[in-house]
Amino acid sequence: MKKIESVALIGLGAMGAFFVPGLSETLGSSFRVIAGGERKERLRKNGVTINGKKYDLNVVDPEDKTEPADLVIIAVKNYDLDKALSDIRNQVGKDTIIMSVLNGVDSEEHVIKAYGKEHVLYSLMRISIAMNNGVADFDPSRGKVYFGDRRNELSALSDNVLSVKELMERCNIGYCIKEDMERDIWFKFMSNVGENLTCALLRVPFRYLNEDPDARYLCMKGMREVVAIAEAKGIDLHEEDALTQEGLLPTLPPENKPSTLQDLDRGKATEVETFAGTVVRLGKELGIPTPVNDVFLHGIRVIERRGMENK
Repeated sequence: MKKIESVALIGLGAMGAFFVPGLSETLGSSFRVIAGGERKERLRKNGVTINGKKYDLNVVDPEDKTEPADLVIIAVKNYDLDKALSDIRNQVGKDTIIMSVLNGVDSEEHVIKAYGKEHVLYSLMRISIAMNNGVADFDPSRGKVYFGDRRNELSALSDNVLSVKELMERCNIGYCIKEDMERDIWFKFMSNVGENLTCALLRVPFRYLNEDPDARYLCMKGMREVVAIAEAKGIDLHEEDALTQEGLLPTLPPENKPSTLQDLDRGKATEVETFAGTVVRLGKELGIPTPVNDVFLHGIRVIERRGMENK
């Protein structure tokens, strides 16, 4: 097992911010943030402030020729993935591990196509963070990064998984390794589709999923469409999983807004294509009706366009 001594992060939004305290405090300048142009200059000048503490960052341009990082974490929005895969090229060497913590169900496929499966760990995030103008506040104890090979024998983890596990423990970053990472990625996708998109379409925080029966109806119907698609694709996701997630709705921070609603409020592009767009596309391919996700997709597109026009 190789000890990870250097990490490069691309995408310093809400998900990327989760890693900053532990990696910055433990690795110092061996923790790099990849950014170009105006964003690079802003991060170099201002850093980021997380839970009241300011972090100065070692920001490298995508064109900078550095030693390859031992680990690259991709935490951009899905619509920026192709550019990110190009921008990390100078950070990837023959032994570099790559984790893509993006939402959705297919980012690993894109990374494998670009760099080869020997580099890739499957991963996802479970954390509720609001990031505004370089400032983020969140409870680290309520967040985790999940990672592993596509399938994991927990008593005999691969060297890449063990290396990242040791890093997370050294940096005091919450983590979890599951036997079936593909299933877990689809479980999170199901949850995002139901919760994230319901709140975004209705422009309400999480508490409405508990307080309003119509909001919960949309949430559960949206999740069940994902379950139907997953079952048709042979993914180990079933009705019981939707019911399990329904039982977890009261644990969501009641006044927090999911990422899609945050983007709409700021007049920014959303990941609705990653969520509802994927469900609708796969539903058509598999002959599975997706009426709720059709409404999510087209309704949120309208709100998104209006917000960007008025920005």
